[in-house]
Formats: sequence, C-alpha cells, structure tokens
Amino acid sequence: MSTRTFRVTVRGVFDGLTEAQRASLLAEAAQHDVLKAAFTAEGHLAYDIAARPAFTFRFSDTGEEEEDILEAAERAEEAAKSWLTERGYGFKNLRSTAEDLSLAPLSKRQRRAARSLGS
Repeated sequence: MSTRTFRVTVRGVFDGLTEAQRASLLAEAAQHDVLKAAFTAEGHLAYDIAARPAFTFRFSDTGEEEEDILEAAERAEEAAKSWLTERGYGFKNLRSTAEDLSLAPLSKRQRRAARSLGS
C-alpha cells in the first residue's frame, strides 16, 4: 500500500484580541507572512493582522487510505486550536479543507515529464 500525502488548510479569524496580543502578532508578522506560507507537518501559520484579523494554518500529513484524510483534517484543526489556545488568542469561524495530493491533477510540466519518461 502506498502512502498518501494530504495538504490541510485551517482558516479562521482572531477574536477579541487585546492590544498586547495584537502588538505581539504585529511584531512576529514577518515570520508569518503569507508569501512565505508552506505546508509543514507542524503547521505553518500565516496572517496579515494589519490588514484583517483572518489567519491560515497549513499542514502536511500522510495516510494510507483515502479515508485517512478526515483524520488528518481533524488533527490539523486540533493542532491549530491548541496553538491558539496556548497563546491565549481568541478565535472563531474555524474551518478546514483537505486535499489528497495523489488525486490532484498533474500540472502541464508534470504531464510533460511523465510523457518523456514513457518514451
């Protein structure tokens, strides 16, 4: 059986931040820039608190069955909740989407590479 790679995106909105929390998020904004976002096992947080209170966590996970994607999404949501709660950040509207990369369509470059391997 092969291992499947899942990408899970957890989105939400910061809620009820104090001025100190907001200042802390602003101070760490460079580490959480949306242009540096990546899918990682630990989860990568991206936000632009100066523009809007929304945030996105990106997680990478694996499983063996197609159904494992549901557990991956649950783990990602729990990890996001834990990270936020440990730091005392209020949040709302948490939702997740997950993608099984083994089912994702190939890009033009990937199709071309696959054709050249078959020749």
